[in-house]
Amino acid sequence: MSRRRPTPSSAATPVRKRPSLDFSLTGLVYCSMMMFMGLAAVNTQANLLFGVFGLMIGVLLIAGVISRAVLRRLKVKRILPEHAVVGKPVTLLYEFTNTKRFWASLSVTLGELDASEAFIKQPFAYLLHAAPRTAATVPTMVIPKRRGLHLFDRYQLATSFPFGFIKRAIDRREHETMIIFPAIGQVDPKLLAMCQSADRSGATMRPRRGGDDEFYGVKEFRRGENPRSIYWRRSARTGVLVSREMTQVSPPKLLLLVDTFLKDRSTAEHVAVEKVIAMASSLASHALEAGLMVGLYTTAGDFLGIPPNRGKRHRVDLLAQLAQLPLNISRDTQSLLDASREFLQSGATPILLTARDIQVGLTDHSRTSLVVVSAASSQSGKWFSFDPEIDFSRTMPWNQQPGENEDVETKSDEREKEGAVHV
Repeated sequence: MSRRRPTPSSAATPVRKRPSLDFSLTGLVYCSMMMFMGLAAVNTQANLLFGVFGLMIGVLLIAGVISRAVLRRLKVKRILPEHAVVGKPVTLLYEFTNTKRFWASLSVTLGELDASEAFIKQPFAYLLHAAPRTAATVPTMVIPKRRGLHLFDRYQLATSFPFGFIKRAIDRREHETMIIFPAIGQVDPKLLAMCQSADRSGATMRPRRGGDDEFYGVKEFRRGENPRSIYWRRSARTGVLVSREMTQVSPPKLLLLVDTFLKDRSTAEHVAVEKVIAMASSLASHALEAGLMVGLYTTAGDFLGIPPNRGKRHRVDLLAQLAQLPLNISRDTQSLLDASREFLQSGATPILLTARDIQVGLTDHSRTSLVVVSAASSQSGKWFSFDPEIDFSRTMPWNQQPGENEDVETKSDEREKEGAVHV
């Protein structure tokens, strides 16, 4: 995964990095008074002033020594959630362990340096007190703003204890990652009903033989079949071995065709594609909660297909793939439709989510019952509702922002694909 820092822009999250040694405003005032007291002592040669000057120097030195001791032998462990969602608050936990034998650690601030771009504000955690040989857990709430796999590496510990004159800071590293899913909004139940009605097989259809759900009838038992299926009561009555035949009832299957093609690198085009990804995430999440089987077919460098399935683990896999989708500037909508024909399973309804209003050929529509959901249509605003605080111009990974060099982005996406972490 690329570790290049984002270029400064209005959309970038401000990152505050403190120097290793600094003076606060109170400390500068104190040093000014100390220098004034030293000049007065030299000018008057008064023993009392020399004593006060020496006392002030001692206080300053003690403050520096104590602030350094507060940060020494203080271990930090991140407790990150398995995943987060763009626009939804999430809590990060930091476990501070004070391994010192006698000294406590007080008034310590932790600030993330590498993972700040994933959130609206730079994550900060404040430790009030950690006694010697004890641990304290500090929660902090953040709001994710960018989808994708984000790296937590460098962080900074800082303190101004005990008097607030001197500020000490040290940088540390601990490599961890967290996946942030695209924004998930509310889906109109009418859209799910329309998708189910377009499906040519499902739980609402007439049951078919060949399954193991419910009793369908009996048939003559053939050699090689499972003996457990023999209907002994009927066989004993007729003198002929017969076996039970069960029905096959399958839930509706949906295959989401997510079109991420960018005609150009304009902001409006990026916003439209990000909205398509958010719509696909929302539809997949709500369809799986409704008991439908959902699959995915999209462009991730090459074409990527996930067969329809259901369950919580499958939901995480789908959303993780949508979160890590790279730039697509080469494979258009028609190439996606053509490639998906071989992957499309019988009985599954393809749903095309695209950023543009397109007209699908009559042959494709009649053969596959294709449902088209366009982010450019006014109907999509009725089917999907997102939090108004979500800004889709900032939800893409920072290395996919409009205006970046395409060659650099392509190389970065290849490295990210090679080192991607599957959740």
